[in-house]
Amino acid sequence: MTYREAIAELETILRALETDAIDVDDLTTRVERSAELIRLCRHKLRHAEASLDRVFDSLDEDDEELPEEGDDEELDDEDDELDDEPEQPGGPGRPTQTSWRF
Repeated sequence: MTYREAIAELETILRALETDAIDVDDLTTRVERSAELIRLCRHKLRHAEASLDRVFDSLDEDDEELPEEGDDEELDDEDDELDDEPEQPGGPGRPTQTSWRF
């Protein structure tokens, strides 16, 4: 069952509970099913979060790798060019406060 399917079923159960269309004898069954669906959704969300964390961690590791030989000079030149530009308030690439005023 997909996350979307589980959420759809939970919404159906909730609508039935809100409209009092559920028989009291069926209530326990629906609540138990809701608990199963909620556990499933939580599991899927945790799994997705862990997967995303691994992806972002691998990107961070890529950023931490040292440049190969010969790349140092090229990177130093780029850094020097960036250092020559005046820093704008709010960070690089952001407009100064007065640039947006009329």
